[in-house]
Amino acid sequence: MPLIIRLAHRDPAEGHRVATPLELLFDLSSVIAIAAAAAGLHHAVAHAHYGEGVIVFLLSFFGIWWAWMNWTWFSSAYDDGSPAYRILSFVIMSGAVVMASGVEQFFDHHRLTLVLAGYLIMRGGMILLWLMAAAGDPDHRPTALRYAGGTVFAQVCWTLLIYGYGEWGPLFIGLFVLCGLIEMAVPFWAERHGMTPWHRHHIIERYSLLTIIVLGEALLSVAMALQALAAATSDLTGATDAHGATSGFDIRFVHLAIASLVIAFSMWTLYFTRDEHLGSRRHALAFTWGYGHVVIFAAGAAIGSGIAVLGDILAGKAHIPLAVGDAAVAIPAALYLFGLWFVRDRYNLSGARAFLLPVAALLCLGTPFLPVALEALSLVMLVTAVIRSRIA
Repeated sequence: MPLIIRLAHRDPAEGHRVATPLELLFDLSSVIAIAAAAAGLHHAVAHAHYGEGVIVFLLSFFGIWWAWMNWTWFSSAYDDGSPAYRILSFVIMSGAVVMASGVEQFFDHHRLTLVLAGYLIMRGGMILLWLMAAAGDPDHRPTALRYAGGTVFAQVCWTLLIYGYGEWGPLFIGLFVLCGLIEMAVPFWAERHGMTPWHRHHIIERYSLLTIIVLGEALLSVAMALQALAAATSDLTGATDAHGATSGFDIRFVHLAIASLVIAFSMWTLYFTRDEHLGSRRHALAFTWGYGHVVIFAAGAAIGSGIAVLGDILAGKAHIPLAVGDAAVAIPAALYLFGLWFVRDRYNLSGARAFLLPVAALLCLGTPFLPVALEALSLVMLVTAVIRSRIA
């Protein structure tokens, strides 16, 4: 019996390649962690911890996204359906759940013990998968070994940072970013010895599925707003609740729900156009497209947080200016549009059409200064989606 189980690589030109049930389960485990990070951002902004909340959200989201992305691209190349592959994938999913359980501690107390434990489980599973790929794919063995070695080095850096210097502050954040850059440099270094046999259409589908998942955060926040409206209208006597908010029907919740739904549906329409994402397997394009999507994913999750903040403000549970809640939706909406331009439109469109999304992003940033900010934002998103859907 071999010491290292071998993984066979998949054909990058395989026809009718679609996401597997295992990949869908992996997405589900990742979305638990994404939801935890989004909830942490929601509560931080609602309690006026704006800067700190955004920083912790970005750091948390990076770890979740990076672990998801590495497994996704690996699976596109080496998912041979073997029991060993599935077992290690289950281990990696377990790490995502552990990470999710530690996100709240990271937001509240800056403790990263559980987050690091979950991350190391996920990355440790990836190291074993790369070693199995190196054993089973001689043509790409140098690349796989570089991935394994580089990932080991990055995990040492994370461990030294969190256990060797765990004091929260600007230096910690700077070192965290440095460790993140080391992680992101590993694929560049590894793929110089030959690009792994990932499947282009499969990767496009996998990214599309995660986009739908993060947009679900916005829909969940809309449901929460309607739930708050239902709770308020259950008592029409005009009494005040424990937070000092007046009970009764509040039309503003209806405005919030309708505008938020328009924004979410517009974001879906803007992503799923007739243009094909990732038009080739070219090295530079693959990295730009693959890495650039982090802006789209993070912005999609943050929009859900912003809608939840607005719901808290209307319900009297968050004592911050309404403009802050409007900005918490408008800023990630602008980033979402910019991210789509960065990974797709600047390659697929020419002339003035190529600047539709950047111009719309600037308009989004101006909406918090308007009297009907969220309604204006939803109108900008809707008009942009209609125009973009008509551009061939």
